[in-house]
Parts: sequence; structure tokens; C-alpha cells
Amino acid sequence: MKISIFGSCSGTLPFEGRHHTAFSIIINGRVYWFDAGENCSYTAYLMGIDLLAVSDIFISHPHMDHVGGLGNLLWNIRKLSTQSNTLPYFGDVTVYLPNEETFNGTLSVLKHTEGNYKTEYHTLFHKITDSVLLKNENIEVEAKHNRHLEKTNDGWQSFSFRITAENKKIVYSGDIQSVDDLSDFLKEGCDALFIETGHHTAEDICNYIVEKQYSVKALYFLHHGRKILNDFDGVLQRCKTIFQNVYFCNDKDVFYL
Repeated sequence: MKISIFGSCSGTLPFEGRHHTAFSIIINGRVYWFDAGENCSYTAYLMGIDLLAVSDIFISHPHMDHVGGLGNLLWNIRKLSTQSNTLPYFGDVTVYLPNEETFNGTLSVLKHTEGNYKTEYHTLFHKITDSVLLKNENIEVEAKHNRHLEKTNDGWQSFSFRITAENKKIVYSGDIQSVDDLSDFLKEGCDALFIETGHHTAEDICNYIVEKQYSVKALYFLHHGRKILNDFDGVLQRCKTIFQNVYFCNDKDVFYL
């Protein structure tokens, strides 16, 4: 599977060369999108990602650095569909979010833009709960809430994901209060853990994985906070003394699993 990073930065002040968190997984030509920080669809398009192949968009929580590019992503899919007179290849586009208010707010903005966001396909909402959100011949995406945000009357508002595809398991943290939030996923092991460091130090995460003896084959850090951004190479080298198979993601990175 192909994993493309469109944004690697946390919700800091604007940081040169980096945008807020977003990435996709491509399997059999189908694009599964995770989080939608600023400029994500712009970066993806310039990287050669076919936006008409996007079928499912998973948003871990409704903070701006994870949802700020969602409207533009949906708008660009519509723009490409309209200009090419081609429907999205896999039919309707489904947006998975912890609450419908964020989804409706995004659509409200889109309906006041060019073309009033009229489409020949549907943009659907799917509420995220602790469950398997999607399972098809390519992929299974399971959600588990974390404690980054408090539970509301509308349920948990922040989630992590386990993605199973091509006999590989990927865990994506979203934003978490503690690595303990991921224990249900990590105790079963994974081939890759994509984990945020906007609220944690990378060294502490490496030590945690080693001490717990979790079977994590590779660590991919993204959603970088200032501690990494201000000493990228230094923090990376310190992490490698603890956990060898570790990567710090950059915008436009591509990984294959």
C-alpha cells in the first residue's frame, strides 16, 4: 500500500514548508483519506494523487488543524468532477466525523461557493463511534475513542484508527491525551504506528513502546510540535538510540508498506 503525507505539522503558528496533518492510503487505486489539515488537497494534487479516486475521508476530531482543509478537499473533488465530466470513480464520497455539526457547517460554506456545491454524486456523513467504520475487499478501518477531547452529549469527539489492509496493520493516533489511549490497538501489535507528537515528546513515546514491549515494527511521527520542529535532526537521532525503526514525516513524503 502507498501512504502519502500531505501535512506533518501540529496546530502551531504557520511553519515554513509544513502544513497541518493529513495523509492518504492508496490500495488498488482507491484513496482512503485521514484528517484534512490546511492545503491537503492542493498538496495531494501536486503529488499526483487523483482526487476523483477519493472514496472515504476519516477525520479524527474536529479541531481546525485536522479539519481546516476538508471543505477545500470536497470542493476540489467537485471541481475536477465538473471539469472532466467524470463522477468519482467509486461513487459517493463519505466523510466520517465524530459529530454531524462539523459536517453540516462544512457543507454550509460549500453551498455558498461557485456552483453551490451541486454534484451528480452524494457527499455522505457517517458518525464515528467505537466500531468498525468501513470494511470492504481492500481495507478495514476501526475507530476507538481517545481522551484528547471530553465526551459530550453527542458522544466521544476524538478518535484513533486501526487500518488493516494487505495483511498489514496500521495504527493512527490522531491527537491523544496519553499513549495509553492506544493500548487496545497496540497490545495486538502493528506494522506501523503513525503517532502525533504535538502533545508529547518523541523520546517519551519511543521509551513507552519499548518498556511496554509492544510489537510495533515501525514508528512514524507526524503532527510535529515545536520540540521536533526546532531540533528535527537532534530529536530524530536521540529517538533512534531508543527505537531504531523510527521516521519523522515531512510534507510530501511517500511510504510503502
